[in-house]
Amino acid sequence: MIKLIHGDCMEAMKEMPDKAFELAIVDPDYGLNDKLTCGGTWAANRKKGDAFYGGPPNSEYFSSLFRVSINQIVWGGNYFKLPPSRCFIVWDKPSMRMPTMADCEYAWASFDAVAKIKRVNQEKGGKRIHICQKPVALYKWLLKNYAKQGDKILDTHGGSMSIAIACYDLGFDLELYEIDEDYFREGKARYERHIAQGRLFEPNGEVYGKN
Repeated sequence: MIKLIHGDCMEAMKEMPDKAFELAIVDPDYGLNDKLTCGGTWAANRKKGDAFYGGPPNSEYFSSLFRVSINQIVWGGNYFKLPPSRCFIVWDKPSMRMPTMADCEYAWASFDAVAKIKRVNQEKGGKRIHICQKPVALYKWLLKNYAKQGDKILDTHGGSMSIAIACYDLGFDLELYEIDEDYFREGKARYERHIAQGRLFEPNGEVYGKN
């Protein structure tokens, strides 16, 4: 079951039971503001006030996230105050090598496991929705390596909804939240275009209005 929810993850987590999800894979605002657009990307023309200018999550967010999930993968973990962990993940971005763009991104992970590097090119073609959009193939790799069939997945910052496509293709249950109306609308449309292509079995997905 894929649940795409237009709403505030903080309010939603207040109502969730402890350890409701086996794994949370999240990509919160890093708090970098204009530094995100210094590479001259399409995002440089987006107005201030967009979701990525909202500021990084506070300690209440992480307390709630750790309460409702057994394990966590947090993109941008180098920007947050998180517990020490020997398990971290580096996304190597070979197709984005340029002086003003990051060659890689870092994710903090709660697992007692060794650190890993995964090389995945950014997707070509199609409309890019979010400044921090990550490829579906990267999320598929995370799910194959850090989740097992039957696990319930949580994403508190859905953005372009690459994770929704990955979970749909691999058969994982997902509950996804996105508070920004534009990102939710565009991400949902991207997900629906994908599932409209069909597969052997009918999709089992739901889209909810804002809480």
